[in-house]
Amino acid sequence: MDTRSLLEIRALRYLAQREHSRRELAQKLSARKDCGETAELTELTEVLDKLEQQGFLSEQRMVEQVARIRRARFGSQRIIHELKAKGIDDHLIDGIRPALQENELEAAFNIWRKKFHQPPATREERAKQIRFMMNRGFSMETIQRVLSQANEENA
Repeated sequence: MDTRSLLEIRALRYLAQREHSRRELAQKLSARKDCGETAELTELTEVLDKLEQQGFLSEQRMVEQVARIRRARFGSQRIIHELKAKGIDDHLIDGIRPALQENELEAAFNIWRKKFHQPPATREERAKQIRFMMNRGFSMETIQRVLSQANEENA
């Protein structure tokens, strides 16, 4: 017979859909409280500890998944900001930062090429392209390199 609590079953359902950080999962589970808060808070902590010990909840896996999925659409600054918003520890973020920055220029150029196809002809177009790339989380240095590389290819 299964001895899992309703809270643990709900947590496993969330984790079956995608990886979550501990804080993110705690917020989702506490939003669906039905009983007293103090009893649920200790039960919630126990359930999260148990899931981490069993390997179902892993912030390292969550960081790797977010970085892998978001890399095709966003720059390292935006990915790191998202990880911090999800409550990921700085040492895990520092561990993934070199991998994100390793192929930042290539990712930025692919995103730029998919959206714009050709270098800007006017200052307004250039500003628009820069704003787009900055909103995607790329540094100004990377954006300048992408635009100069695009100019070289079209020359």
